[in-house]
Amino acid sequence: MGLTSEQTKRYARQLILEEMGTAGQEKLSKASVLIIGAGGLGSPAALYLAAAGVGNIGLVDADTVELSNLQRQILHTTNDLGRAKVVSARETLSAVNPETAVTVYRQFADSENIEKLVETYDFILDATDNFASKFMINDACVRAKKPFSHAGIAGFGGQLMTYVPGEGPCYRCVFENPPPKDTKKNGAIGAVCGVIGSLQAMEAIKYVLGIGDLLVGKLLTYDGLKAEFRTIHLPRRAGGCAVCGELANGRTGNG
Repeated sequence: MGLTSEQTKRYARQLILEEMGTAGQEKLSKASVLIIGAGGLGSPAALYLAAAGVGNIGLVDADTVELSNLQRQILHTTNDLGRAKVVSARETLSAVNPETAVTVYRQFADSENIEKLVETYDFILDATDNFASKFMINDACVRAKKPFSHAGIAGFGGQLMTYVPGEGPCYRCVFENPPPKDTKKNGAIGAVCGVIGSLQAMEAIKYVLGIGDLLVGKLLTYDGLKAEFRTIHLPRRAGGCAVCGELANGRTGNG
């Protein structure tokens, strides 16, 4: 089908990459990525995916924009205070790249809707900020055979890993069960959200293009204070995992 002259100009700096080219750009234009959470992680991830030319981005979030969000959630501005995050985010992404279709879901992902949310997307980003959601997203993606990127932020650091069906351990293999419900949320520096969220976008792009090495079977950690990255090689898929192990029977194993 080829690219238009406007697309050739818009994506010029990535089209010249050997791993991208016109064929790669067309792959991105046909790809769909679901981002669960339009906050600190979802903001940079969504912006870079839209700018890169991903054809369809889905955004899931039920919150409205608050003043305390603006320190790290760069999809939103002061003028968006009180507005639905997904609406603010859609306007921002459309301004960055009108060619990207943005589908919004003004709701929280929960056990009732998660399977429906993930079923039509090529790649999922877990950009949530609580453990219960992370385990729920993992379990739904494993069962639906959907690849996804997990990420988390704490203070001046963060971590991420990628799951691809049949190729490595899932999030539950590594962390088993959520911590107690009374576990307090950590503070976060906005720039760290930018680092980790951007890496999530890169995982999605690599998966769509079929290039590079994904963080499958690896946990990448970042310490912002020391300016250090560390790659931890994870154990093989856990045979006793409640969702991807040999005895998995559809139960989540939340215990």
